[in-house]
Amino acid sequence: MPAHADVIVNGRSYPWPRVPAVVICLDGCEPAYLEIAMAKGLMPTLAAMRARGTFRTAHSVIPSFTNPNNLSIATGRPPAVHGICGNYLLEPETGQEVMMNDVRFLRAPTIFAGFQAAGAKVAVLTAKDKLRALLGAGLSFEEGRAICLSSERADTTTLAANGIADASGWLGRPVPPVYSAELSEFVLAAGVKLLAEWRPDLMYLSTTDYIQHKHAPGDPVADAFGAMVDGYLAELDAMGAAVVLTADHGMKPKHHADGSPAVLYVQDLLDGWLGEGAARVILPITDPYVVHHGALGSFATAYLPAGADRGAILARLLAEPGIEVAIGREEAAVRFELPPDRIGDIVLISTEGMTLGTSAHRHDLAALTEPLRSHGGLSEQAVPFILNRRLDLPEAPALRNFDAFFYATTAAAL
Repeated sequence: MPAHADVIVNGRSYPWPRVPAVVICLDGCEPAYLEIAMAKGLMPTLAAMRARGTFRTAHSVIPSFTNPNNLSIATGRPPAVHGICGNYLLEPETGQEVMMNDVRFLRAPTIFAGFQAAGAKVAVLTAKDKLRALLGAGLSFEEGRAICLSSERADTTTLAANGIADASGWLGRPVPPVYSAELSEFVLAAGVKLLAEWRPDLMYLSTTDYIQHKHAPGDPVADAFGAMVDGYLAELDAMGAAVVLTADHGMKPKHHADGSPAVLYVQDLLDGWLGEGAARVILPITDPYVVHHGALGSFATAYLPAGADRGAILARLLAEPGIEVAIGREEAAVRFELPPDRIGDIVLISTEGMTLGTSAHRHDLAALTEPLRSHGGLSEQAVPFILNRRLDLPEAPALRNFDAFFYATTAAAL
C-alpha cells in the first residue's frame, strides 16, 4: 500500500503519518492537575505547547472509567460500537459477573490493528495488564511490526506474545509496584526509548491513575508526577513526533468533611424497596485494583426483577440525594452511546461529590488511607486534549478524547 494512503478503521479515515503519531492517555488526569503544575513552572514543555500548539478540553465517554475510554481511544468510536462499557459487567449470556478485559467482549477492530494491516509499525504500551489484551487485539507479532506490553508484566514479555522479549531488561528498569507512580513512568520511559530506537508510525502510551486517586491537583505528589510526565513529553516532542495528550477521565473528591467516603449504597436501597436480592446492582468501576477506590465510582447499572415498576423505581432513585441521572436502558444507550445489551435495566449516575456502592458490607474500605477521590460520572467527563502542533480543533462536547488518533495522524501527515 502506498505510504500516503489513508487507513480506514470503523468507518473513519486516518491520514498516513509522515512522522510518528503518538497519543498519551494520562489516566485520571483532571485538567486542573496540568493547569496548577504549569502555573508553578513544573511543566515547561506543556506550557510551551500551549503557546505553539493546540490546547482544548474534550469529553470522555460515559461511564468515565478506564476500559471504556481506552477502547474508545483505541477504536476511534464510542462503546456502542466497540462494546466495552465498563471494567466489569453482568454477562447476559451466562448471568455471571465478570471482568470486561477479555478480547471476546470487543466488537470493533482497533486503529492499531488497522494500521499494522496497512503496513505500519505500531507500539501499544499500557501500565496495567488488564488492558493489554484488549488494546492488542488483532495485532500480529510475527513480522516485527508490532509491540504491545504492560508495565505490570514487563519482565515476562516474549517476541511471540508481545513483539519484544524481556521489556524490563531491555529498558533497564525493574517492574514497578502496581500501586505506584513508577508504573506509569515505565510506560513513558519505554515509549521514549521505542521512539528513538524503533521509530513506530503509531504509538499509544496509557498510564494508571493511582496518583490521581490519592492526591488532589496541587498536592506535592501530584505536582511531582506532572513534572515527571513533562520530562518525557519533552523527549517525545524533541524527536519530532506529533503528540496528542489526553485522558480517559477526570477525577473528583468524593468524601465528606470528615474525610469519610460519600457513598449511596444502591443495592441496600433496592433491597429495602423490592426485597433482598430481587434487584442486582453492578458497579462497572470494579477491577482487580480496588485499593485506591474501594470499587466506588459515580456510575452504576441495575437489573430489576420481572414485573417491577421501572418508572416508579427510577423516580424514587432520582429523589435520593446524590443521584444526578436515573434513566432506563433505552434512553441510556442513546444518550451515552452504550451497548444496550450490557447495561442492565436502569443506569444511575451520581452527583460530583457522591459515589455509588452496592451494599455497605460488600465494600472493603480499609485500604482508603486518604479521602476518597474517584470518577465515572458526568463531572469527570472533561479531559485535556493537547496537541504539540497547531490545528483548528473544536471544543467539547464536539471534541472527544477518542478523536485523539485522528488528530495525531492528521498533524503527523502535514
